[in-house]
Amino acid sequence: MARQKILENVLIEDISHDGKGVGKQSGRVVFVEQSVPGDVVDIRLTGRKKSVWQGRISRMVKASDLRTQPFCSHFGECGGCKWQHLTYDRQLFFKQKTVSEALKRIGKLELPEIRPIIGGAQDRYYRNKLEFTFSSKKWLTREQIDSGEDLGSRYGVGFHKAGHFDKVLDIETCYLQAEPSNSIRNFIKAYTLEHEYSYFDLVAQQGFLRNLIIRTTTTGEVMVILSFFHDDKPAIKSLLDALAAKFPEITSLIYVINGKKNDTISDLPMICHSGKPYITEQLGHVKFRIGPVSFFQTNTAQALNLYETVQAFAGLNGTETVYDLYTGIGSIALYLAKDCQRIIGIEQVAAAIDDARENARLNQISNADFLTGDMKTVFTPSVVRKYGIPDVIITDPPRAGMHSAVIEQLNRIRAKKIIYVSCNPATQARDLQMLGQHYTIEAIQPVDMFPHTAHIENVVSLTLTHPEEDVNGR
Repeated sequence: MARQKILENVLIEDISHDGKGVGKQSGRVVFVEQSVPGDVVDIRLTGRKKSVWQGRISRMVKASDLRTQPFCSHFGECGGCKWQHLTYDRQLFFKQKTVSEALKRIGKLELPEIRPIIGGAQDRYYRNKLEFTFSSKKWLTREQIDSGEDLGSRYGVGFHKAGHFDKVLDIETCYLQAEPSNSIRNFIKAYTLEHEYSYFDLVAQQGFLRNLIIRTTTTGEVMVILSFFHDDKPAIKSLLDALAAKFPEITSLIYVINGKKNDTISDLPMICHSGKPYITEQLGHVKFRIGPVSFFQTNTAQALNLYETVQAFAGLNGTETVYDLYTGIGSIALYLAKDCQRIIGIEQVAAAIDDARENARLNQISNADFLTGDMKTVFTPSVVRKYGIPDVIITDPPRAGMHSAVIEQLNRIRAKKIIYVSCNPATQARDLQMLGQHYTIEAIQPVDMFPHTAHIENVVSLTLTHPEEDVNGR
């Protein structure tokens, strides 16, 4: 767009599924960053496409009563916690509305009354895992550039700036993860700047420090993983020794050498400098051993609410065969194992299945089996014949939802009950529509796993509409 047009006095009427304010002018819909319903704003357009425009607030004419003061100094620049300017009770309202509209508009489904969303008791410091990036090109705000002041080192440790893969926003205080997270990150930054460690340049593919991952548990254990571009043993040892001495609460201190062109480390050897090569979390009655690349729900308290919802919807009495599709490290399967006769978890990622089996041993769970492979090729009639016809199926797919072949298999098997856990109500609605020929929605429970974002988790319980048509002859 050659010139940025200004739209004046636009009333923001709603919020989109991705968290942008929605206004209208001259028959066109305008999506506006950092606006909330009730705002009256002048908008600087940043993109136009047919009848849909994108924009940013250029002037606040009248602020909505739904607004609140953001608590983080990085708000507006950081890509996380984009709803800090909206009161938490209204965040929950709009998330529930997102679920309802997706199921009705996309799925065109007949719905029971949606249960009130389960909000987080903590809307800050709720994450148990954060990943930070070291960069030799930290992001500079327009105010910093225009100040003319000496801005010092361009080294930064923080989160990637949206739209700028090679730059990070240098973070002072992050409200997503409790201490010692901020203290550990700031110590590493101070130590490495003082001792002239180089930070990575993703474009030039040079530098030393790449990434920092901090994982914490409710049991008080802390894992720190540092990623380096090359193996400089004296420099690595010096930093890690200093870190261990400063923070004795670190129970697992690990590093990895990543000489690749991307930041992924799951395929690389993990070297334990001190402590154990894992941390342990307690979630209800189940213990989970979490390694450096293990997947685990990042909001532990809300994960417990999520699993208890699944447990209640499943209504198990100890006699059932249960399948847990997209099981990950088997967290839901292991949580439900005590309530059923047998549970079978299926997952594509082999390392996650290794974790699931290890956690089954840790909890002395003997009635859980775990299978590895692509869902559409593993979840087949032959597997069902081998492991038993399911009474209940749990499915927790990624954001893209289930493959059509998996849905066809669900419709073919016709288990008495399906519990569908989703992090994307839009794809969930699409899948539920395809299950609608044989299933009726019995209950819907949204759970807020990520306060101050537009993301929402939703659990739907489905029952076989005509049990007398059970093709399995039960």
